[in-house]
Amino acid sequence: MLAEKLYNAQHQRQKPKILVIGDLMLDHYILGNASRLSPEAPVPIVNVKKENKIIGGAANVASNLIDLGAQVSLAGIIGNDSFGEEIKTILQTKSIETQLILTDESRPTTVKTRVIASNHQIVRIDHEQTHDISSELEKDFLNALYSHIEASDIIILSDYNKGLLTKKLCLDIIDYCNQLQKRIIVDPKGLDYTKYKGSFIIKPNRKELAEAAKTEKIDTPEELVKAAGVIFETTHAAYLIVTLSEGGIAIITPNDHQILPVMATEVYDVTGAGDTVIATLAYCLTLGLTIEEACGIANYAASIVIKHIGSATTTVDEIITAIKTNK
Repeated sequence: MLAEKLYNAQHQRQKPKILVIGDLMLDHYILGNASRLSPEAPVPIVNVKKENKIIGGAANVASNLIDLGAQVSLAGIIGNDSFGEEIKTILQTKSIETQLILTDESRPTTVKTRVIASNHQIVRIDHEQTHDISSELEKDFLNALYSHIEASDIIILSDYNKGLLTKKLCLDIIDYCNQLQKRIIVDPKGLDYTKYKGSFIIKPNRKELAEAAKTEKIDTPEELVKAAGVIFETTHAAYLIVTLSEGGIAIITPNDHQILPVMATEVYDVTGAGDTVIATLAYCLTLGLTIEEACGIANYAASIVIKHIGSATTTVDEIITAIKTNK
């Protein structure tokens, strides 16, 4: 039934227009072999065989949406450097609109370099500055967003706490979306969820929810609902969608909750799985599916991407196959 609904919804509606706003980054993978230690220090020598550069953060959300079949605009900031240009080039090859990507002269483009030897990560090297954007850039960025918000079917805030999504900017974006009765979905970061007040959906993982609700742990449905209650009090969100790793996905409202079991049978890498979930949620909601249906489909989408190393995406056809196979 779920596979049929997704298929019909996709073929009966036009491509949804989705705006993704958030922190952009470049994931740089250095892959090789290590068979000996360096004489200079007790560290492995990695003989490099291959290098990959993949768009990450909010750009990975946009990439997921494109592969699902959406029309996507991406808003974010990059540094005035070659890495930022690489991000824009990759986005353009995927037909993701980049006119809302502004340059911040005060920071480099965020780059995460992972050195992997024989399928084991040796080290991760981060190039980034995470201070808040200036009030001038904040104003320019918001002004550029207005017409794109008006033209979009749904809006995603993908917050990686890298300095773009300040509290003022988040609240201004959410307020404008609500004025236009546009649904906005947030992938949150940090401890202050008041910056997301008025959102339609907030999608933390279990750890993020526990930290934001200032609770030591979330091991039971009762603890989950109690922590969610803290967030509802400060954000007035309509829904919390909580990813629980091996526990599945929880759909929580101020008055009810349900937990959808995990669908994955093999787990190789959970990198980017949250991006896939929020992209699939947004895509399905624009097709007219219910929250429960969208979460069920997102659960299957996540089960596909975590079988791959690194950030991965999936397609509607792959999801439909996964749903039918699970039956």
